[in-house]
Amino acid sequence: MKFHYEFDIKSPAKKIQHQHHMMLIGSCFTENMGEKLQKHKFQVTENPHGILFNPVSVAEAITDYIEQTLFTETDLFCYNECWHSWKHHSRFSGITANEALQKINTSVQDAHVALKKADHIMITLGSAWVYMLSEKAANFKKGKVAANNHKAPADWFTKKLLTTEEVLRVLDNLIHRLFHFNPGIQIIFTISPVRHLREGVIENNKSKAVLIQAVHHLVEKFENLYYFPAYELVIDDLRDYRFYAEDLVHPNFHATQYVWEKFVNACMPDETKSLLKEIATINLAVQHKAFNPSTTQHQAFLKTYREKTLQMQMLYPFIMWEKELSYFSENIR
Repeated sequence: MKFHYEFDIKSPAKKIQHQHHMMLIGSCFTENMGEKLQKHKFQVTENPHGILFNPVSVAEAITDYIEQTLFTETDLFCYNECWHSWKHHSRFSGITANEALQKINTSVQDAHVALKKADHIMITLGSAWVYMLSEKAANFKKGKVAANNHKAPADWFTKKLLTTEEVLRVLDNLIHRLFHFNPGIQIIFTISPVRHLREGVIENNKSKAVLIQAVHHLVEKFENLYYFPAYELVIDDLRDYRFYAEDLVHPNFHATQYVWEKFVNACMPDETKSLLKEIATINLAVQHKAFNPSTTQHQAFLKTYREKTLQMQMLYPFIMWEKELSYFSENIR
């Protein structure tokens, strides 16, 4: 008896390996995947503007990295005793304008370098709803889309659902810019399975439909584009509220882990999958906490894994092993 519907997932033309550099940008689901990639020692740059949901803000952020945009105080606004950017997540805000600008501009410069050498960029789109600044908003610019509302008053914004044509126009232009900047990059699109219920159930589905239609049109149009079905895996494969957190909006650990395993199987070659298993054993060894660290048995355990990690360092010098080697060495007595 089958309790859920599984489907085959097409693999990308260029599979992901540890030698590759990756940039991840988009919704909070991006950070779920980024955490797992980093845990398994991939070279990842994650959300240099912070979490972004709509395609306009994603495109503007990537354009900032390409152009090495330098932000100034005129790009910021002060609200609730902090300085903010409408283009950035609140983690880039600061008590002073200089504090915010230092975080923002450092991140943009680092992202420029990372994007130039990236082999893959994963873009996760969350919503086609955009919030544009109203005339009451601080630092109002007509038609400006806010990437983050920074808990500002509701009347500072007007809400709009982008059409498929508008999303296509924004992303088509972005793709041309990306390929001109980094001709070898592979673009991986995903649609976030996080449900934006604050807009309403029907409105959320309309939004996801716009994004799905636009992305599939682009994948069919361009080479070096790939669609990974994270949304479909949660909505159509798992298809059960037991795979959501208590808010019934965000996929829980089990759902995220399921999507991760499907991603690994579809997007990574066999040698990388084997390497992931070796990394997982070393990660477990680092997490192991002995009741009696001085025992002969635990000291032998630490020495065994230090040697194992040294061998991995020799075999895979492009992977950073310093943290693990430091842990094993410092605890050997």
